[in-house]
Amino acid sequence: MQSYQEFLDLSVGFPQDGFEIIEDELYFHDLNLMEMIETYGTPLRFTYLPIISKKIQQAKLLFQQAIVKNNYRGSYKYCYCTKSSHFKHIVEEALKNEIHLETSSAFDMPMIDALEKKGALSKDMTVICNGFKTYQYKQYIIDMLHDGFKNIIPVLDNKEEFNLYDDEIEMDTPCNLGIRIAAEEQPDSQFYTSRLGIRMEDVIDFYHNKIEDNPNFQVKLLHFFINSGISDTPYYWNELEKYVTLYCKFKKVNPHLDTLDIGGGMPFKDSLVFDFDYEYMINEIVSRIKEICAEHDTIEPDIITEFGKYTVAEASGILYKVLGRKQQNDRERWLMLDGSFITNLPDVWALNQKYILLPVNNWDSEYERVNLGGITCDGQDYYNQEAHMNSVFMPKTRKVQYLGFFNTGAYQEVLSGYGGIHHCLLPSPKHVIIRRNRDETFNFEVFGEEQNSKQVLKILGYTT
Repeated sequence: MQSYQEFLDLSVGFPQDGFEIIEDELYFHDLNLMEMIETYGTPLRFTYLPIISKKIQQAKLLFQQAIVKNNYRGSYKYCYCTKSSHFKHIVEEALKNEIHLETSSAFDMPMIDALEKKGALSKDMTVICNGFKTYQYKQYIIDMLHDGFKNIIPVLDNKEEFNLYDDEIEMDTPCNLGIRIAAEEQPDSQFYTSRLGIRMEDVIDFYHNKIEDNPNFQVKLLHFFINSGISDTPYYWNELEKYVTLYCKFKKVNPHLDTLDIGGGMPFKDSLVFDFDYEYMINEIVSRIKEICAEHDTIEPDIITEFGKYTVAEASGILYKVLGRKQQNDRERWLMLDGSFITNLPDVWALNQKYILLPVNNWDSEYERVNLGGITCDGQDYYNQEAHMNSVFMPKTRKVQYLGFFNTGAYQEVLSGYGGIHHCLLPSPKHVIIRRNRDETFNFEVFGEEQNSKQVLKILGYTT
């Protein structure tokens, strides 16, 4: 019978970029995963920071090439969507690449202020402030504008949001604003229109009635987000055309408007059969924006993107040990892991998200169909289907087995509640950060030890 390695190669083609097998063990971007497991144990969450910079530079290069190829007259800014992962090591790595930031809640603002005081960013940075804003969020924006962050752009999510800025901001130079369009949802959605943003048909009238004659404010940016993400589908291109057309109409009555924020949604590699032509899509977006503007005799806008998952997902993974094997009937074999999908990878449970799943060792063994079970007492704590097939296969062995989920770096730590309490009181796993030294050796840092019982009992009120 075939080995697991032969089976995977015939199924999807392997090895692939970022993964290779050396002496029957899996390496991730040259990282010896078995060595990491032997050093730090499992479950183990890890983040390999250089991939973040690699992804940012890839997108910046492709947009610049598309701008040159299409003789596009606008510029491009890469904003990192902080809600994908707020951790300091993530944001600081991203900031090494001359990017800007997009925020979504109040506490983003003191985080940015702290980074500025440390010297990781300057007050000239563009900060796109999105989301339905609480009073505290709006107050932080106002305070930072007064403190010299001149390129903070509050994006109005509703008409009433403008009133507080109008009452509070008194500056010698105008405050730049954005307006978010309430995008139409996908055809299979329960809703017709996004709950976020201002209705398309209201945008220009709102500008005329509230903002146009106010000397303290200029609407510089129009923002939209298409919920399907960036995809080569009729739905995406139809929505893009509508919003670029609105930009052109708005530009004719508002000469200050010069920027189109097309949001996030750039996909990441979540499967071994992932096939997305980034170069084609980015070129097509730039080309179509230019064509629509030409039809309306409007100069092309500067383009901003807010990539989150694309930026950070592929930098992280989580490693597990198989604690036990259970044959529950003639067909269903379970591998029980020393962690939980619900607590460690909540998108698996909540959104049926798939990740790249690979064994770390025993690649020369035969393969078998299995189900993966988390350690909580919950019927939903399982993983039994890959993105490219309706099954999960692992090496068939009685040896100690380790496996990993890869490209898990977006949202999972914050959704699962880093350092808090979790379902069945499972502890947060140890988290290791990996950097690359100038001599190409690796630098390992334990960001967080595995949570202990004393920390959990304190949160629950049993100890002080």
